[in-house]
Amino acid sequence: MENWLTKRARLTPNRIAVQYKNKQLTFQEVADQAHNMAKKIAKVTQDNSRVALIMNNTLTGYLVIMALQQLGKTIVFINWRLSVAEINYQLADAGVTTVLTDDDYMSELSIDKQIKFSDLSTQQKITPIETFPEDFVTSIMYTSGTTSKAKGVMQTYQNHFYSAMGSALNLGLTSDDSWLAVVPIFHISGFSIIMRGLIYGMRVVLQSKFDAHQINELLIEQSITAISVVPVMLKQLVADLPKGAHYNNHFRSMLLGGGPTDLVTLKQAQLHQIPVIQSYGMTETASQIVALDAKDAVQKVGSVGKPLFPVRLKIADHAGKVSQQGNIWIQSPTLTTGYLNQPDKLAEHMIDGWFNTEDYGYLDAEGYLFVQGREGDMINSGGENIFPNEVEDIYAEYPGLNKIVVVGVSDQKWGSVPIAIVLGEELKKDALIQFGRERIAHYKIPKRFYLAQSWHTTASGKTQRKPFLAELERLKELI
Repeated sequence: MENWLTKRARLTPNRIAVQYKNKQLTFQEVADQAHNMAKKIAKVTQDNSRVALIMNNTLTGYLVIMALQQLGKTIVFINWRLSVAEINYQLADAGVTTVLTDDDYMSELSIDKQIKFSDLSTQQKITPIETFPEDFVTSIMYTSGTTSKAKGVMQTYQNHFYSAMGSALNLGLTSDDSWLAVVPIFHISGFSIIMRGLIYGMRVVLQSKFDAHQINELLIEQSITAISVVPVMLKQLVADLPKGAHYNNHFRSMLLGGGPTDLVTLKQAQLHQIPVIQSYGMTETASQIVALDAKDAVQKVGSVGKPLFPVRLKIADHAGKVSQQGNIWIQSPTLTTGYLNQPDKLAEHMIDGWFNTEDYGYLDAEGYLFVQGREGDMINSGGENIFPNEVEDIYAEYPGLNKIVVVGVSDQKWGSVPIAIVLGEELKKDALIQFGRERIAHYKIPKRFYLAQSWHTTASGKTQRKPFLAELERLKELI
């Protein structure tokens, strides 16, 4: 494919490409400024095929991404929230010698060259690459590593192109579209917006920090048509909106990833006429591969929808044999070509071209996908399967309960039983149990509740279950 930025600047040179705070750049201006940035980066990266990048959602960071693609470099995205030790591991694993960082990143890393954006000055003549080869790995992102060492997921231009196509066919596309990017660009949810912007020719509005009130003001006052959020963002946004408030007349979709939301939040969103599109995807699939139409959000609450047009999906056991309930398997042109330095790792999850996501779920009679959780998190209690996500989602509606994580512990009678670690105000065991009895099967209700001393998450905000189990003996049990 022809260089996306070069082609887009020729097709729609005067259309707004990106907005950050009060500054806007057209696609031609982005192409020009990315070219200048590329000349500076070329001087310090020289023959390096991969360059690591630590950044927030800023205009300079956006231009650095564009510049690295003009140079034909593979971008190794690093989450700045990680510890120095975690980042050093990823830099070493990726074999990079140069990392470019935001000016406000202060930690010192174990690498040959650690260069702030503002220190890029000396220029070198460059010629932007003419084509973006479909099989070229343009980005590497490390998975959260909730159960093991983080793996570098390799994403090609083909992955990103078909991801954009699937999204366009699902959500529709207009010449006036603009997408608010407040989810981190170093994650696939944010970077995919940047790639869609080039392919669609749409404006991307960058926001470096999530503030519900500020985001609501933008969505009300500006002609933004879409935003990507996770459940906690959606809850805060609808809670902040005054009664009767609506987003701008052009707003068309709030794409929800990172898990389903509860019925109460969906109904609140409906009151404000916010079309919530629940979705399912992962780093390995270059963003969402399954999505639920907004009109089905209440009727199919808990579902993430149906596979997007380029995607095939089935529920099967570990051997790939179709079953009513089991692992979620997919075929998709957006699927990664593999894990960096682990050539056999992807094949371990593949059978006859199908990829086992290791998520567990089922399809209802109408073909809607319900994700029950990671197979490794499943609790088998007396022959019954319990998925912590389901229990946690139910208790998310409990008044005064701020956070909950459900894990399985050994039990002499049942083999394993669910228990919960919680954070909140004035929580009582009996009231929590009664709340569960009114909503879920009795065997799914946590047998004991413990008060958390701290909350264990990955750098991307996903709750880690194992650390809670390790400290269980030190936690206070609710009575």
